Amino acid sequence: MSSTEIQGFVFAALALLVAGALPYFGSDYVLSLGISIAMFTVLATSWALFSGPTHYISLATAAFFGLGTYTTGLGFESLPIWSLIILAGVLGAVLAALVGLATLRLSGVYFVIFTLGLAELIRQVITWGQNMTGQKGLYVLTDLTEAHLYQMLVALAALVFLVGWLIGRSRLGFALRIIGDDETVAAHSGINTAQAKVLLFMVSGAVAAMTGAILAPRYIYIEPSLAFTPLLSFQVVIMALLGGVHRLWGPIVGVIPFTLILETISANFPNQVTLFIGIVFLVIVYFIPRGFAGLIETVRNWSAWREARS
Repeated sequence: MSSTEIQGFVFAALALLVAGALPYFGSDYVLSLGISIAMFTVLATSWALFSGPTHYISLATAAFFGLGTYTTGLGFESLPIWSLIILAGVLGAVLAALVGLATLRLSGVYFVIFTLGLAELIRQVITWGQNMTGQKGLYVLTDLTEAHLYQMLVALAALVFLVGWLIGRSRLGFALRIIGDDETVAAHSGINTAQAKVLLFMVSGAVAAMTGAILAPRYIYIEPSLAFTPLLSFQVVIMALLGGVHRLWGPIVGVIPFTLILETISANFPNQVTLFIGIVFLVIVYFIPRGFAGLIETVRNWSAWREARS
């Protein structure tokens, strides 16, 4: 392990300790904001693990997230929360494997449309099932506080970063980078492109489902329109792209400012949230296609070039 990597681990460990201590010195509002940031950090980073190297735009985050919330909602009276989180991860991975095997041979807009429709399909199935039983939603009443939920999200975020780092150093990560550059070349090189994409899609789906399972008690009452809202999928994509998906730390650079601004707009101009999301997407596409991480690297390279010239 190089000295740069050791420094990175030390910085990550310190950042994790500071983030984990938020419930002890932050107000209730700051803690609530911290939960949102931690949630989107986990979702955007896990999304980037798949979509970053493969360049496949997945809008299935809401489907996996909703699956996780209903896993907790249906099982919290019988099983401990930690087992429900693990179960949600397993279910999310299985669903991702089924979806991946069926759709990852598609590309471009076809894959985007299918993943967007997945959340709506599951939402309609659950709504139909609840109507058959006379239910409209589920109450999730537990003893967990927001501090507990936040710390679980921070722990999950640490796990996601560790998994991402390990994947980046593995043969799977190397294969995915080749697939992202040219999938045809990767296939001709002997790489099982379908298997590699499905495996990483399973990781992303499992993490999103685990996030939903953790956050279910926060909502207290869950229903399909809340658990499977398509807006969540778009927010995750925009945050990841805003930060930059070609670096593991990139998404969090987009999550923090976007969440803070979105919180302000939601509180003061609730009817303009969709407009804000659309504007941010246009800014990313036209001005910062590589995200903030790309801008940071450009500035670093320019500074290094100036130093070399002087």
